[in-house]
Amino acid sequence: MSIIKVIIPAYNEADSIAHVINDIPSFVNEIIVVNNNSSDTTETNAQNAGATVLTETRKGYGYACLKGMDYIANLSKKPDIIVFLDGDYSDYPEEMTKIVQPIIENNIDFVIGARVKQLRELGSMTTPQIFGNWLATSLMRLFFGAKFTDLGPFRAIKYKKLLQLNMEDKTYGWTVEMQLKALKQKLTYTEVPVNYRNRIGVSKVSGTVKGAIFAGVKILGWIFKYSIKK
Repeated sequence: MSIIKVIIPAYNEADSIAHVINDIPSFVNEIIVVNNNSSDTTETNAQNAGATVLTETRKGYGYACLKGMDYIANLSKKPDIIVFLDGDYSDYPEEMTKIVQPIIENNIDFVIGARVKQLRELGSMTTPQIFGNWLATSLMRLFFGAKFTDLGPFRAIKYKKLLQLNMEDKTYGWTVEMQLKALKQKLTYTEVPVNYRNRIGVSKVSGTVKGAIFAGVKILGWIFKYSIKK
């Protein structure tokens, strides 16, 4: 049996985090919630739901993910697979079964949960999000011949391959950095269509103009950085 650990960055997700944790399949060995300087009861709610809770006071999606990775690096027994999942309950955690399946059954290195239009709840992705995804994946296809259609945060990767990527982005560029480095290092990858619903609470990225612009700049910055390196 593969050892699977889940990393969930969480900033002010008190209303949703327990729902996320409770819906994660029982085959997962450990659920790690990284409380990213929340001002609500995210930490307490996550602990009560049975998660391992870490604290990262530096705000940023990448900071939280890196904190989770640092914790795992210090464990005596390392996992085979890491799953990244948001704490807002927009994804369906029970679909983790099909996210990890290509890794377990077909030895794929990296799997993205693709938020395809026909499986998205109306309003669950904003127009800037949809356009940003299309632009980023189109540029990756143009520059690198990539087959990605989404930058979806619900994703699974072999732990050894994740370490190989040497992830460094501290904020909104985390997802695209992982995909670009997977392409550069020629990891095998695939996408799995997943359902997507309106999140609980307000998005910290797409819910604000500043957040959407900053995320867009970070994502495009990574793509052009790698297109120049190519």
